[in-house]
Amino acid sequence: MSKEYMNDADQVMYKNQLSMSQYIKEYEVSPFYRFIESGWFLMPIFFSIAMLMIYVFFIWYRDWFGKNTFIYRLLMLPTERITIYLAKLTTIMLLVLGLVTLQILLFPIEIQIFNSIIPTDLQSHFSFYDIYSLKMWRWLYPKTFTEFILIYGVGLIFVAVLFTAILIERSYGLKGIFFAIVYGMLSFGVLFVSILVNEFDNGYFYALEVFLMELVMSIIVLGSAIWIANHLLKYKIRV
Repeated sequence: MSKEYMNDADQVMYKNQLSMSQYIKEYEVSPFYRFIESGWFLMPIFFSIAMLMIYVFFIWYRDWFGKNTFIYRLLMLPTERITIYLAKLTTIMLLVLGLVTLQILLFPIEIQIFNSIIPTDLQSHFSFYDIYSLKMWRWLYPKTFTEFILIYGVGLIFVAVLFTAILIERSYGLKGIFFAIVYGMLSFGVLFVSILVNEFDNGYFYALEVFLMELVMSIIVLGSAIWIANHLLKYKIRV
C-alpha cells in the first residue's frame, strides 16, 4: 500500500509538474487510513475471527471424532466434569484476548514500516486512537472498561451457549440437533429481549434501566448455560 501510494504520488507530481509542497496542499498525506481500510489489514483479522469461530466447535468435536477419542479420558479424570467445560471456555476467551493483544502490538510496527517507505514530508501524525474511526475497531477495542466488559461479556455468553448447544447435540444424537437449535434461539432471545422491547416501545425505558435488564438477562443466560452443561456432563454423557 505504501509503494502504491508513492507511485500514484510520483505520477501526479510528474504529470501536473507539482513540487512536493504543492502536492501536499492539494492531495492527502500519510495515507495510513488507506491501509487500515484495505483488505490487507482487515482480512487477516476477519480470517482469525472465522478460525476462532470454527475452533469453538473443533475444541469439542475433535475429542469425540479424533484418532483416540480423547473425550473419554477427560471424562474419567477424578474431578468435576464441569471443569472441562470451563477450561475450554477459558481457552477460547484467552485466544480472543490474545488476538486483540497481538493486533495492539503489531499496530506501531505497521506504522513504522509504512512510514519507512513514505517520505517525511508526506507523513502526518497517526496514533492508535485514530483508528477508532473504523466502526469494527471500536468493537474490538472498547475505549472504556465498561464497554470492554459489555462487549466481551456478550462474547463469553455467546461461546457458552454454543458449548452447551454442542453438549445437547452430543447427549441426544440426531434429535439433539433440533434441541440445540431451539435452545440457542431461546437463549439469544432472552438475552436481547429487553433491547428489542425498548426498540419496539420507542425507547420507553431509560438507558440505565435497559442496561440493568440486560445485565440480569445475561446472568440468567450464562448461569443457565453452565447449569445445563453441568447436568449433561454428569447425567447424560456416559463413558
